[in-house]
Amino acid sequence: MQKEAMLYKPLEDNRVRCQLCAHYCKIDPGEYGFCRVRHNVDGRLYTLVYGEIIARHVDPIEKKPLYHFLPGSRAYSIATPGCNFHCDFCQNWQISQIDGTYTPQHQGPAYLPEAVVGDAQDQDCRVIAYTYTEPTIFFEYAYETARLAKQAGISKCLCHQRIHDPQSH
Repeated sequence: MQKEAMLYKPLEDNRVRCQLCAHYCKIDPGEYGFCRVRHNVDGRLYTLVYGEIIARHVDPIEKKPLYHFLPGSRAYSIATPGCNFHCDFCQNWQISQIDGTYTPQHQGPAYLPEAVVGDAQDQDCRVIAYTYTEPTIFFEYAYETARLAKQAGISKCLCHQRIHDPQSH
């Protein structure tokens, strides 16, 4: 689902500067940011992955890189495609390192934040984890989901799991 991005600045000639991550992409009309899931349409920046869940699982909280956070509880883990990193050693490269620009893979409606929170409640999850890919790139989706989760008494966590690559030094 295409949705207008929250963190960007309009520039001259319908260009935009994405202010979501440290790349601060300057994006020409019709072009995409480094993450390949943010698109400039006539001087307005859009996220292309709002509600486009590519992975969702119920995980034990101990699987997350957290220390003594709600031990014994369950986390409803979600991700959308794309990433603003391009790590050669990514453990989830099939979903994070999409080639070209993102196009939705499913034909159904977007998986809206209300559905995420409802599923988390139905699965008795005390946490919604934004994980598997870099959560920064689905900021608008995570933000709206987190607002609803807070109202429902569900905790949130960002869990981008970067694994150290000993070959990189």
